Amino acid sequence: MRLILLLAGLGLASAAQAGPLTYEAAQRLAQQSPALAATAADLEAARSQGQAAGKLPDPKLRVGLDNFPISGPPAGTFAGDSMTMVSVGLMQERPSGAKRSAARQAAQARVTTADVRQAQEARDVRLAAALAWIDLYYADRRLAALAAVEQALAPLRDTAPASFSAGEARPGQTLEARQKLVQLADRRSELLAGRARAAAELTRWTGEVAPLAIGPEPSFPIDAQALRSDLADHLALQAFDAARQSARAQLAAARAEAHPDTSWDVAYQKRDGAYGDMISVGVTFGLPLFGKTRREPLVAAQDALLRGADSQRAAGMRELVAALEADLADHQMHHEQLVRAQQDLAPLAQQRADLETASYAAGRAGLAEVLTALVDLAEARLSVVDKQALVARDGARINLTYGVAR
Repeated sequence: MRLILLLAGLGLASAAQAGPLTYEAAQRLAQQSPALAATAADLEAARSQGQAAGKLPDPKLRVGLDNFPISGPPAGTFAGDSMTMVSVGLMQERPSGAKRSAARQAAQARVTTADVRQAQEARDVRLAAALAWIDLYYADRRLAALAAVEQALAPLRDTAPASFSAGEARPGQTLEARQKLVQLADRRSELLAGRARAAAELTRWTGEVAPLAIGPEPSFPIDAQALRSDLADHLALQAFDAARQSARAQLAAARAEAHPDTSWDVAYQKRDGAYGDMISVGVTFGLPLFGKTRREPLVAAQDALLRGADSQRAAGMRELVAALEADLADHQMHHEQLVRAQQDLAPLAQQRADLETASYAAGRAGLAEVLTALVDLAEARLSVVDKQALVARDGARINLTYGVAR
């Protein structure tokens, strides 16, 4: 029955247009988000690049014509000079082992960074889908709470004109009654707009057109001690660790500049038949000079960046602890407010509406008092739902933000 009323209130053509989604189904669909596919591709790319890190560069083939005369008696001939030759050579560069090791460290740091980003994106998608589902679920409950009060108001809609004709009400009471009804109509418009926003957000993360959040409502118990213990493995700290790993790789690369590179080459040289062929072999060594003016400043710079990365992680840990404690305090406040709204405010508003309605039926209260009580009852019920939504959002956000993803 509630589903039929809701669909009618939203102006939907049929229930078939909506996609009923449980919380678990929404979470499963969210894992197919394009955002996750993008970070997964980045991780795959980083791993593929890592397979080539630290490998020797491709060898080089050299083909040339050496010592071809362009002046003198043998100019323009291949056989007039004993030094003219066609050469074919192979050269292989060999970066130092320290540089290749640093390249492998840098590649592993990129994989770690991409892996952490993938995990962060997965967490963000789960959280966004969870909050969107909760928002849509409680938007429907708000509309249901308002509909219940509107149903109680229905018998009173035409009472004011009749009372005025019978001389039982002042003329101004007719206008006041209409004002109260307009207020409720405005409230319904706000709730419908909020529901549309929540549905659009859930569609964004699940791809489900016109989603409908159906029960059961998920439970998000808060275990503060476990959450505090989990902070040591939090994704935000893993991101700082990945940054430190990258800084260490850059420091290793700067220090590796002190290790010389080498290369070797071999060439076969074909001369005229009147002369013998030749072969050349050579080895080249890099000369790591100017260490004080070039390498050492770079090493000092990378060492400073590594110390900065260590400090950033320490600061990030403090920020994480403070954020968790603040969110736990807000959750406790919202839970206490919900209990008071459920146990005190909503029952009191209901009692007042019942008393005013009874007094109006007995002729001891005016229509304005009844309408005011019913409008206040609607706001009290909506306030309860709002606080339920806040507590549910707190639970989802705290657990998915600070808990270890499992």
